[in-house]
Amino acid sequence: MSTIRKKLISAAINRAIALTDYNVYDDMHKQHEFKKQTLLADSSLTNDEKTEAVKELNKIYDRNKVLLNKGTKRICEKCNQECLATLYCEYCVRNYLKTNFSNWTSGNNDIDNLIQKCQLETLEPEKVIEWIPYNNLQNIKYLTKGGCSEIYTASWINGYYKEWDSKEKVLKRFGRQKVVLKSLENVENANKRWFDEANSHFTICNKYPNIVQCFGLTQNPSNGNYMLVMNIMDTNLREYLQQNHNQLTWKKRIQFTYDIIDALDSIHRENAIHRDLHSGNILHSPRKNDWYISDLGFCGPADKPSSSIYGNLPYIAPEVISEKQTTFASDIYSIAILMWEISSGQPPFIKYEHDYYLAMNIVNGIRPKIISGTPLEYESLMKQCWDADPLKRPDIDTLWEKIREMNRLYQSMPNESKANNNLKMNKLSENYTSRSFTSKVHQFENFPEPRNATEVEQEAFHSKSYDEFCIPDNIDYFDKSSNQKNDSASKKRGGNFEVKSERLTKKFKKLQITNDSQNDYNNVGTMQHHTYVVDDKDEIHNNPNLHSEEQDELEIPDDLDTDKL
Repeated sequence: MSTIRKKLISAAINRAIALTDYNVYDDMHKQHEFKKQTLLADSSLTNDEKTEAVKELNKIYDRNKVLLNKGTKRICEKCNQECLATLYCEYCVRNYLKTNFSNWTSGNNDIDNLIQKCQLETLEPEKVIEWIPYNNLQNIKYLTKGGCSEIYTASWINGYYKEWDSKEKVLKRFGRQKVVLKSLENVENANKRWFDEANSHFTICNKYPNIVQCFGLTQNPSNGNYMLVMNIMDTNLREYLQQNHNQLTWKKRIQFTYDIIDALDSIHRENAIHRDLHSGNILHSPRKNDWYISDLGFCGPADKPSSSIYGNLPYIAPEVISEKQTTFASDIYSIAILMWEISSGQPPFIKYEHDYYLAMNIVNGIRPKIISGTPLEYESLMKQCWDADPLKRPDIDTLWEKIREMNRLYQSMPNESKANNNLKMNKLSENYTSRSFTSKVHQFENFPEPRNATEVEQEAFHSKSYDEFCIPDNIDYFDKSSNQKNDSASKKRGGNFEVKSERLTKKFKKLQITNDSQNDYNNVGTMQHHTYVVDDKDEIHNNPNLHSEEQDELEIPDDLDTDKL
């Protein structure tokens, strides 16, 4: 067999998925057949690569049939059950796992029950939640500490389950692989809500290929802390854009946006809310050129006060800032900010501290400035998603439909099309990384009802320095940071006004709070996220979910992009 170019196979599969017209191919079986024929007709692949590509496509098809309980069933020759998968029998896989229940324990009945429940719902051999004994992990290296967890890298001696051996009737493992360990605090005091969210997290990670895979749980015997064992990825969206923005066409940008929205669709389909979407937890696999969402909501602080909010401020929806409640619509707002970041190559509100004043501006409708050259249909969709009124934002189904069709049209264009022109990179601030990946606990009080800013207000904000501008409905709100009661520098202010003229600058200079006070505001919160990148010597620099190239070459591409189920 000739050399198999796995990256090229992944690109061909993603292209076939993007080109599928769901109005014409209106069920999963027709869609699968179209994708298969598209792959077989792809002149960029050798015959051996086409065979491998179809095999990978069949894996996706098997998983989707089992997930949706649709398709032609067959009688398994081993268990005599009517199964849907063709490359394995889903009942044999689950029964195999069930017979091993007595061979492991976490020492905690609740956690054992959680893992057993997940195993009995396994959809495919590569996606099994396990209890992983700590002594099966080697070369454990401390990476960093976030607000809610300590992060480590490790080598898992046996690795994850890779495939079902139909002859031996056993699950076969991948072998040694690199993983990320994320400690979970307060698990010993976890309530029913925590276990419900953990179950949701495991279910989503292992049902869908566009969510960073979680292999299971382990426990550090030295301190008793439980830890998530997760797949390593390569880099995150923010770092990727910083390094590659000038080379990206709109064809690629829209593909990235589709991948992210498709992943969020998987989360919302499970009636779950992410709660902390930002470019630090959108992760990339370079060989497959796919994007994945990581850090689902239950990884946040278990003891967060109910009066506070948790997240990366520029991505937090205005109604969450003012009302402290996350919803499906607040995730859609975060998607809009990610869309802007993909269009610009820059973090949102790059020049501004993530403090009370930025929060007030967001609540009062200030959004990042639209980048020149942004396609009108992309701009329109983005603006709908960041509307101050959550009811005016599209739901995930509508958003997915619109971005899927946009992606299909762009993937149909030749690469030299003017519509694919690269954007000129705006110069990035040299010190922007200082607040790139911080999700914090924020406590803001007495905010007004969110509203959309006028064009005049938007222009005024983006034309003035940050110290000179904020749009309050009532200046009293300047006193309402979480530190306001202890901040002697804060002074009572009152009165409503409208932003209209150059006099605005003078007014706000009079209202400006000292730098010391602003630093006090910035201290509200605790660090949560960093991202981590592995170099050739396995040293981690800056990113928690990395994918080693060595492992990538051996790994079956089980996390290829897939269509909406």
